[in-house]
Amino acid sequence: MKLRNLALALSAACIGLSSALIAAPVAAQNVQFFPVLSGRTGPVAPNATPWANGHNDYMALVNARGGINGVKTLVEECETAYATDRGVECYERLKGKHGGATVFQPLSTGITFALTEKIPNDKIPMITSGYGRSDSADGGVFKWNFPLIGHYWVAGDVAIQHIANKEGGWDKLKGKKIAVGYHDSPFGKELLPILQERAAMHGFTLQLLPIPAPGVEQKAIWLQVRRERPDWVVLQTWGVMTGTAIKEAVATGFPREKMVGTWWSGAEPDLKDVADGAKGYSAVMMQHGAEPGSAVVKEILEKVHAKGAGAGPKEEVGSVLYMRGVVGAMLATEGVRAAQERFGKGKVMTGEQARWGYENLNLTQAKLDALGFKGVMRPVSTSCQDHMGSAWARVHTWDGKKFVWASDWLQADEQIIKPLVKASADKYAAEKRLTRRAAADCQS
Repeated sequence: MKLRNLALALSAACIGLSSALIAAPVAAQNVQFFPVLSGRTGPVAPNATPWANGHNDYMALVNARGGINGVKTLVEECETAYATDRGVECYERLKGKHGGATVFQPLSTGITFALTEKIPNDKIPMITSGYGRSDSADGGVFKWNFPLIGHYWVAGDVAIQHIANKEGGWDKLKGKKIAVGYHDSPFGKELLPILQERAAMHGFTLQLLPIPAPGVEQKAIWLQVRRERPDWVVLQTWGVMTGTAIKEAVATGFPREKMVGTWWSGAEPDLKDVADGAKGYSAVMMQHGAEPGSAVVKEILEKVHAKGAGAGPKEEVGSVLYMRGVVGAMLATEGVRAAQERFGKGKVMTGEQARWGYENLNLTQAKLDALGFKGVMRPVSTSCQDHMGSAWARVHTWDGKKFVWASDWLQADEQIIKPLVKASADKYAAEKRLTRRAAADCQS
């Protein structure tokens, strides 16, 4: 197991170092520890690395702003290479360090499934924005899980909404065939329930195409696509798998204008090698996209990168996956800020106290704008029962060089999603012999 950088996100911190180091002389009891389960190696490295850099840069920005009401953030990475067993090892290694972990963001559905069994006993919350268990939006069963701002079923529903809009309405989907190329893992399979529900409702058929990891060989799969001639292709892929899929679509002549990726299948590393060949490819974004002109990016460049403390290359700042890390770090720190409102401003929060903050998050548009996220995000509001807090997304499309917005804001249909979430959460509770949280527990 190889530890990557340990750093106070201070202007003097060398966040991108590959070896572990402590930015002494800071007292551990006066910092809020945010562990990072990174994926800087392996098949997801081109995608997971910008996420970690964005996360760490925002933590540095928080400190440049004065911390969380004076409490400075501390970041330490542990490399998982997107392997579940290594992710669990990293969790065990980091959970008790530096006064105790505040929250984990595993950036892996496999690791999320494994840690879901551990975090209740350790009393450490877990943020899984856009991935993990979709049913963990049900806070009545999953007290410690927070799929903030969306999960796979939100992404899948918005993808189908986008297709329906392009076809001219829901009624136009009847008789259509939609192929689904998905990572053959818990990550890929998590998308399927919402697509199957929508297919039953609207009369289209699904062609399921599981893609074995790492997904660098897909010729047989795209021969099936050419033979079956689906009307649309939806991708639930990650890392090198996405770029390979698009290259194969080009080779087989499938129109990129008829391809829609989910949240993890629509970033610059996926398309840069295809460039003009990928023109017309779209993907769902919950909620941000590439945001180079945003206020938060400008502030990071001024207060972090200009001082030589950036975690990665300046050129990636504001890119899609970099922004995903920025958003993840913002959600993590704002949950702590919310917890301080109850348990004491200027104090270090325990994981248990931070969990209360994530369950009582109220990021109004005014708060988001003040943090530099104007035009990037919509409000997020959680509760005891709702651990997601927002179901809004947009679609962006590759123009050959960059992504441009291709839709207005779209809201996933929670009249469809909430029953799916509850049914799945109830099934999990029955399997684990759990009881739903009582009203009194929602105050704890």
